[in-house]
Amino acid sequence: MELTHIEHVGIAVKNLEEAKKYYEDVLGLECYSVEEVPSQKTRTAFFMIGQTKIELLESMEPDGPIGKFIEKRGEGIHHIAFAAADLKASLKEAADKGVQLIDAEPKRGAEGLNIAFLHPKFTHGVLTDLCEKPVENVE
Repeated sequence: MELTHIEHVGIAVKNLEEAKKYYEDVLGLECYSVEEVPSQKTRTAFFMIGQTKIELLESMEPDGPIGKFIEKRGEGIHHIAFAAADLKASLKEAADKGVQLIDAEPKRGAEGLNIAFLHPKFTHGVLTDLCEKPVENVE
């Protein structure tokens, strides 16, 4: 598997605007993008620090993945995302090595990235997001 860098760290928050204030006012980071990702039922805010992004994730619906995560575990780190040189090949390699895929096929995520998740039961408890800048967008 060819991973090139940590793309971002996803952090689940109850209230995006309140969380943004902490990252801006206390840590001094600048939010450069806020967007809705209807397919994931989330609203996101992005901050850049060095070469890595922080993605704040707020649920748009209580039954969305972030809403369920917060209900079960509370706010906090939700996932780590790695940039893959070839997302489909990386998914095949992970599956071939016995890792359960949450997403067998890439889907469109925030910032137009193609994304797919690996199940945390197979990644030592860490929800792992593999992503790539799209050559072609997926749904």
